[in-house]
Amino acid sequence: MNIKLEQYKIFNEAASTLSFSLAARNLFISQSAVSQAIHTLEKELNTQLFIRQSKGVVLTKEGEMLYTKISQALSLITSAENQIGHLHDLTKGELTIGAGDTLSENYIMPYLVKFNQLYPQVTIKMVNRTSLEIIDLLKNGQIEIGFVNMPLHDEAITIQECLQVHDIFVSKNSEEKVYSLQELSHESLILLERSSNSRQYVDYHFASQGLLLTSSIELGSHDLLLEAAKNNLGKACVIKEFSLEELNNQDIYEIKINPPIPKRSIGYAHLTRKTLTPAALKFIELFHI
Repeated sequence: MNIKLEQYKIFNEAASTLSFSLAARNLFISQSAVSQAIHTLEKELNTQLFIRQSKGVVLTKEGEMLYTKISQALSLITSAENQIGHLHDLTKGELTIGAGDTLSENYIMPYLVKFNQLYPQVTIKMVNRTSLEIIDLLKNGQIEIGFVNMPLHDEAITIQECLQVHDIFVSKNSEEKVYSLQELSHESLILLERSSNSRQYVDYHFASQGLLLTSSIELGSHDLLLEAAKNNLGKACVIKEFSLEELNNQDIYEIKINPPIPKRSIGYAHLTRKTLTPAALKFIELFHI
């Protein structure tokens, strides 16, 4: 085969945009050049990569497989080029991170502030997704570091624990009563949306005891859970480590439950076989100071 790297770059752009015209615009070449590169690539590989339609293109199964591999390969090449270049001194560059909303606001933000103070020329990009979505972003080369719930077993991913958290229930009023899980499940509960990792972890714990956890109120952020509890709307499930100010000020009180919800771990993850950029390595260092 006589396939040039440039052809794969054109294919990658066309596959990511699903438009030859948009790929041409992004690459500053003509649409005919894109079409010719794709035609040549299909001929060399002896397979159809795109299905042409009136409003753009869609990938064939072979095209989807190639796109997954090529995007990873190009990401590795870009990573190597960045390390050889001026990114060593972090006068330029980009740090791409993925994490959930609650973790971003309550745990990662101080590290981002510190990193920005040390390396103000590096652009920081953060996306908020669930753990499973973050793993997909890592594998597709769209982020370098992702913060995910542990345990996680994937040969393609290296993960290092950086934080342990405790899910607790809180209310506006102090109570001496120790609730069983069954008693608590019948209370008026304020919970995160079912799609959140924290909610799924707590749901699974109750389900392991044969209990279905239902909510009176579902909210989209940890801060809203705290506000709802402070306003006496019910018993809210929050992360203890991110609620210490409210607990210490006695704006809310922890509810005693037996047995307590087991602690869980958060870790930062990255692709095992991908060399991290200097920016990513420096950011990781902050968690070990």
